[in-house]
Amino acid sequence: MGRNAEPRWTFLTNHARVLLEIARNPQVRVRDIAASIGITERAAQGIVTDLKEAGYVDPVRVGRRNHYSVNAGQGFRHPTEADIPVRALIDMFTDRER
Repeated sequence: MGRNAEPRWTFLTNHARVLLEIARNPQVRVRDIAASIGITERAAQGIVTDLKEAGYVDPVRVGRRNHYSVNAGQGFRHPTEADIPVRALIDMFTDRER
């Protein structure tokens, strides 16, 4: 793969990217999440629903928009990382000044 070629895979899943967008801006719109990470609005909405059903985010309706709270103390889903809170991932990618 050349320097300017698109990568075929990345380390972070779209679920992780959506969670990070919500953690960065709890008032973010699904449309903006989709645009930011390069997926469709429908895919972004499905991921938000997955994260909600798994207990990682709680949407609260405020007027015509959702505001989200992130359950950063919840562990990762894979058994080998289940003892690590998702806060570790969020901190790594939202606190870049460190």
